[in-house]
Amino acid sequence: MPKQGGHGIDMMLRTCTVQANLDYQSEADMVKKFRVSLALQPVAGALFANSPFTEGKPNGFQSMRSHVWTDTDPDRTGMLPFAFEPGMGFERYADYMLDVPMYFVYRDGHYLDVPGQSFRDFLAGRLPGLPGEIPSMGDWVNHLTTAFPEVRLKRFLEMRGADGGPWDRLCALPALWVGLLYDDTSLDAAWDLVKRWSFEERLALWQEVHRDALLARFRGIRVIELARELYAIGVEGLRRQAALDDAGRDERVHLERLGEQLEMGRSPARVIAEKWKTEWELDRRLERLIEYAEYRA
Repeated sequence: MPKQGGHGIDMMLRTCTVQANLDYQSEADMVKKFRVSLALQPVAGALFANSPFTEGKPNGFQSMRSHVWTDTDPDRTGMLPFAFEPGMGFERYADYMLDVPMYFVYRDGHYLDVPGQSFRDFLAGRLPGLPGEIPSMGDWVNHLTTAFPEVRLKRFLEMRGADGGPWDRLCALPALWVGLLYDDTSLDAAWDLVKRWSFEERLALWQEVHRDALLARFRGIRVIELARELYAIGVEGLRRQAALDDAGRDERVHLERLGEQLEMGRSPARVIAEKWKTEWELDRRLERLIEYAEYRA
């Protein structure tokens, strides 16, 4: 992999995320949702931080998974400063992807290595690995999957900032984003929250929450205060949408455990770390962590 940092193998084999895919209605709608969700990925990352151990030992991070991405090929990861610049749209994202170095071309059931080569050259029939051949739409779709920014644009927006988490909070991530992005009032409120942040601030926030999650500081306050504000906006968005289940409950029900977590003021990672220091002190085994984290029907 070109320009891969020291955590490339860790990213592939030793991290776990839960993602949510959100629709958009138009190019303008995509741009607004992209900007809001990209700016807020670090806050979501703090809420769902859940990787404080490596090989059964504390690693010094609340989200080691997120930290790994800071050292995994900067050409295709991160916070994408161009998303907040004038002219952001489908074409600008396509230009970004044309500049992301290629990994492979898939032909006849085989992956052909073309590391670092240019999709722009491929379009012109000048790809060194396949001279004279031009790409299909399938080649472009495959190439889109090889970029890993915190929000990825396809025919939907892919939220990539959260760690995998407990079974009873899996639905909280999509519910939170639906509350924020699928209600115009909530989307406007979320944009008002982030629109004055500079790229340097967004980048610093992303990096700080890897280690300290909800206790990280941003613009003079703790991230937990931002998270509580974000949660409130999302809850109101779900209330207004009023998508009811058979029991007459709207989708706020999926955020109840997340609300309890915010009242406690602790990320899932901090809860596990505290158990490690206290009730598990005499039984600190990797198996204990696995038993705690496993999903049960």
